[in-house]
Amino acid sequence: MLASTRTFQLKARLKTLLRQPARWYTERNILKLRDRGFIQDVFPAETIDKASSMLGSTCQTVYAGFDPTANSLHVGNLLVLIGLLHTQRAGHQPIALVGGATGLIGDPSGRKTERQQLRTEAVEHNVACIRRQIEAIFANHERFFWDRPSPLKPVLVVNNADWYRQYSFVDFMANVGRHFRMGAMLSRSSVQTRLTSESGMSFTEFSYQLFQAYDWLHLLRQHNCRFQLGGSDQMGNIMSGQELISRTDGKEVFGLTLPLITNEEGDKFGKSAGNAVWLSDDRTSPYAMYQFFVRTPDSEVEKLLRLLTFLPVQTIEQTMARHRRTPELWEAQKLLAGELTKLVHGEAGLYKAMAISRALYNGDLSTLEQLEVRDVAQSFGGAPLCEILPEPGMTVLDVALRARCFPSRADAERIIGAGGFSINLKKAKNPAEVLSPSVHILSNRISLLRVGKRNYYIVKWLL
Repeated sequence: MLASTRTFQLKARLKTLLRQPARWYTERNILKLRDRGFIQDVFPAETIDKASSMLGSTCQTVYAGFDPTANSLHVGNLLVLIGLLHTQRAGHQPIALVGGATGLIGDPSGRKTERQQLRTEAVEHNVACIRRQIEAIFANHERFFWDRPSPLKPVLVVNNADWYRQYSFVDFMANVGRHFRMGAMLSRSSVQTRLTSESGMSFTEFSYQLFQAYDWLHLLRQHNCRFQLGGSDQMGNIMSGQELISRTDGKEVFGLTLPLITNEEGDKFGKSAGNAVWLSDDRTSPYAMYQFFVRTPDSEVEKLLRLLTFLPVQTIEQTMARHRRTPELWEAQKLLAGELTKLVHGEAGLYKAMAISRALYNGDLSTLEQLEVRDVAQSFGGAPLCEILPEPGMTVLDVALRARCFPSRADAERIIGAGGFSINLKKAKNPAEVLSPSVHILSNRISLLRVGKRNYYIVKWLL
């Protein structure tokens, strides 16, 4: 009864998180997001009034690009994705461009060295994965964050490889390359940084700005796309696109840049110590993502609530006021983590994340018993999974060795005896203790083993 009661409480808390549509922020003119620190610059700067008028009065098409350098986006891409969602909420048409062609070249912006070249097959696989990921996030947004009667315009996901197939290199240079000026191309900060670096810059990378510029021209001609959205490190590429369109079609287009989010060490958001926090649950579990945001420093959490959630500023300010009075409750961080886990992984992902968190931090294993083996193993950072057929008289030492928790029997006996080994979050100090199903095996036939504080192992019992 106690386990079912706690599970009911967890589901009730989850429903509370999901049942709050009226509190989310919507603004017809997305340039008003500057009040949240969301929009950093508008290009060209002198056209800001016209851009604001167009976004506030008529339906526009806005695009942002994503390079398929991996089979998943990461949390560093969230700000641009949320920017596209804001345009959708404002009644505009969002386009997510996945660079099946430009991914083979590699964007030099913000990089000190050239990207490792990917095979065409790998890029095509990454494009398909990222397409599904973007569509899933937009579906989660519509299901959990949108309650207005007006329907949202479905996101259009395009692959620029589809239009570059028609071009030979000679045709592209003859029809597109002629509109670029070397002086302007060389003046871009991304180019200057690389030209003065030890590794230099290849012609392939130097040509990247031509392709991103043409992407915009193509989307303008096919979808009347007048706005491009990107991080502040994309300003040079946005300028190239605006110049190309001005010379070829003579139309006025606008670039909106978003601030780059970095951690306290100045590293790009979500890539600390070289370990990206991925949006795919195959690479980063919902629990790991949830905990990543729960660990947000107090100095950063208000900024991230403003940038990465749809919460009204008043709600954020009220949350921060309570958080400052009782910071030990981590209310602001938990709110941020819940909103983003729900957006990326949906209701099921958020439930799993909260179940694992409750089990670990409250010692409540009842919710852990509701999960599948795969979910438990993945949530603990891809913890090793071992299948064991129980035998009469099997001991704590036996299971520790079968699960390969220790390199040797002597190490196992020493660490277990010192209290450094746990089964289902309870210390097991006696290596000779005989396993008891009611104590050492959860109802879903799983045992969670832990060595020290962070090393987890999952045992699936073949009963």
